[in-house]
Amino acid sequence: MPTVLRIGPYRFFFYAGDGGEPPHVHIERDEKIAKVWLDPVRLQMSGGFSRTEMTRILKLVLENQSVLLEAWHDYFGH
Repeated sequence: MPTVLRIGPYRFFFYAGDGGEPPHVHIERDEKIAKVWLDPVRLQMSGGFSRTEMTRILKLVLENQSVLLEAWHDYFGH
């Protein structure tokens, strides 16, 4: 599961088997994990994060959407 990005306490990554799904990223901090679709950016699963923290995470995904999509396509192909 390649880590694509680290911002503060958050690790943004894919699972190797995710290629059959639309582009998305998993975000992990401590024991919490969320899943966010990348195009368009929208929450799929919040995995224990508070609403406030998910708002922060979604903002980070939006700010880094092009980097995350590029990493997805580099890893899984188009």
